[in-house]
Amino acid sequence: MKEVYVTTDDGSYGFHGMGTNQLQALVDEGKSFDHCIAIGPMIMMKFVCLLTKELGIATTVSMNPIMVDGTGMCGACRLIVGDEVKFACVDGPEFDGHLVNFDLAMARMKQYATEEGRKKLEYEEGDTHHGGCGHCGGDK
Repeated sequence: MKEVYVTTDDGSYGFHGMGTNQLQALVDEGKSFDHCIAIGPMIMMKFVCLLTKELGIATTVSMNPIMVDGTGMCGACRLIVGDEVKFACVDGPEFDGHLVNFDLAMARMKQYATEEGRKKLEYEEGDTHHGGCGHCGGDK
């Protein structure tokens, strides 16, 4: 039997709380699982995988959050899975969550945060963007 459990931080849909809380509650109720699929923010997938590893539940994660161009050329979605270098957009995006190096993947994501933030501000503010965000180096 396949079951889907949706969790949301704000409780707007499904279980109100973190995915780890939902999974632990289900296990505490006596449910057992052969496989878990975790899709969402990187930090959530990391902690779900830590719990499922402890519980002995195989886990698949979707590394879509780190994909940029979808061709493997930009290298933004490079990650370590087990002892191998993989690219989420060409080798995945689904991987064995227990083999993904989430700490390295999250560190790589931070490399792009400043540029993404700057471009987002420029887009949102249009002609009114004249720096002041602390990253642009002054006027545009």
